[in-house]
Amino acid sequence: MARNKFDVDEDLETPFSFIHLKRLFGYVKPYKKKIMLTILIMLVASGANLIGPYLIKQAIDKEIPAGNVGGLSLLAGIYLGALIITGICMKYRIRMMAEIGQNVIKTIRKDLFTHIQSLSFSFYDNRPHGKILVRVVNYVNSLSDLLSNGLINLITDIFSLTVIIGFMFAIDVRLAIYAMIGFPLLAIVIFFIKNAQRKAWQDLSNKQSNMNAYIHESINGMKVTQAFAREEENKKIFEDVSKGYKKSWLKAVYIQFLLWPSIENISVLTVSFIYVAGISMIGQGVTVGALVAFVGYIWMFWTPISNIGNFYNAIINAMAYLERIFEMMDEKPTVLDNPRGKALHDIKGKVEFDHVEFGYEAGEKVLKNIHFTAEPGETIALVGATGSGKTSIVNLISRFYDLNGGKIKMDGVDIKTVTIPSLRRQMGIMLQDPFIFSGTIMDNIRYGRLDASDEEVVEAAKAVQAHSFIMTLQDGYETEVNERGTRLSAGQRQLISFARALLADPRILVLDEATSSIDTETELALQKGLSTLLAGRTSFIIAHRLSTIQSASRILFIEKGEIAEEGSHDELMTRKGQYWNLYTSQHSSLEVS
Repeated sequence: MARNKFDVDEDLETPFSFIHLKRLFGYVKPYKKKIMLTILIMLVASGANLIGPYLIKQAIDKEIPAGNVGGLSLLAGIYLGALIITGICMKYRIRMMAEIGQNVIKTIRKDLFTHIQSLSFSFYDNRPHGKILVRVVNYVNSLSDLLSNGLINLITDIFSLTVIIGFMFAIDVRLAIYAMIGFPLLAIVIFFIKNAQRKAWQDLSNKQSNMNAYIHESINGMKVTQAFAREEENKKIFEDVSKGYKKSWLKAVYIQFLLWPSIENISVLTVSFIYVAGISMIGQGVTVGALVAFVGYIWMFWTPISNIGNFYNAIINAMAYLERIFEMMDEKPTVLDNPRGKALHDIKGKVEFDHVEFGYEAGEKVLKNIHFTAEPGETIALVGATGSGKTSIVNLISRFYDLNGGKIKMDGVDIKTVTIPSLRRQMGIMLQDPFIFSGTIMDNIRYGRLDASDEEVVEAAKAVQAHSFIMTLQDGYETEVNERGTRLSAGQRQLISFARALLADPRILVLDEATSSIDTETELALQKGLSTLLAGRTSFIIAHRLSTIQSASRILFIEKGEIAEEGSHDELMTRKGQYWNLYTSQHSSLEVS
């Protein structure tokens, strides 16, 4: 089952175009002054570096035959000065471009992280979290070399190539023309390598994403893995995923490394030909110094060619990652904030479901014609079988998903006409799976209301019966907890999540199975504290244990996405319908146990 899932590569919905590169360079634009200064400095360094062979020609052809020690010393001094200038310029370039490159990467990662926080629940419902993580971390990191070195090197190498060609033609036009014979062969090699390399790196990015997703899921599910002794099976799955990554990596690197030896071989063949041609031309307008200088330049000629080839490799590699990064950035939230929406302030808490229709997929109906009104201060309990649509109802109140039909109103205002942040600030939500963040218990309770004082945090914890167990911990409220609260029991995590929701002081409170992991004794004490805190707030409670919702203002029995029964506990018990059947069967099972 898992093997098939993690062997399936993601389809690329937005193939690479040079618009992606344009967008990437948009992140570089704020640093254009520093980049222009760096380019200028590197051009000076390149010019200083390229003067060497010409100085050697002058020494061999003029100063040495003339026995001019002073002239040789002057040339040596100029050469040494050129090397010092090159070294200083290179130091500046490395420092400046590393800083610019990392700043750009930081900005891209920040924009990507900010964007994924705006995406709707449906985005995360359909994607393994590890595949999201690999884009934010690994793929963005893969752009580092391109941003820190690639652009500056490209401009410098093009300048160097131009100057080198100029020097070669100045020394001897015939030899310069002979030096160009390797170009057509190089163009043919690049043409054949280009497409294969891009496809190979696209495949590698897929395999890396698959492996990251499987590792992420395996770590999250480690307790279940060990509980069911699935280690060997998971090992086989990981070996398959890892083998796929290894195979793709070897293929990508093999194709990438074809370019460099191709350039090297072509350059060696060209230099060999120049030696043969040059030696035969000595005395026919070509001096020994000129030939030595020309060979020096021809080796230099192929260095920027090789560097440009490496830059080409970097661009091809970056394409595979840019496609995925910008594909995620272009992902649109399915729940959009109204650009002309007004902020929702100081509501009383009236919630109306006006013939609501909803489904997670096109053509699917999870909720059908849901119609009811919760008055301010009412406690509405939702009961029914698993998958009947209870959680979908409370998710729609917060606009985690949008409706397919009907309206939801808050104090008479359609929630689609108000801003999403102002809507969600009216609500305190405890989801079915309480999430505890790494940090202190104090930080976790204060998560939804950062301006709350320590005293308010403690009062919220006391109200939900969390204070007593917190004080038994080594550092009390300052106790550090791990990601997902692994040091805490399921019941303790729920109590902390409950305190977090209540501290936000919402007008509307949503509790999705809020007491499912709490023992009976704690639950009874918790109910006493909640009776005061729920007063004046509109509350929606989902519970499988019906004993916890008997005091609710109204109970809605949901069946197959519709409200099958509605009324207070006593009214529904009198009717002896579906709620009565559920309650009596649950009560009977408790008596038997």
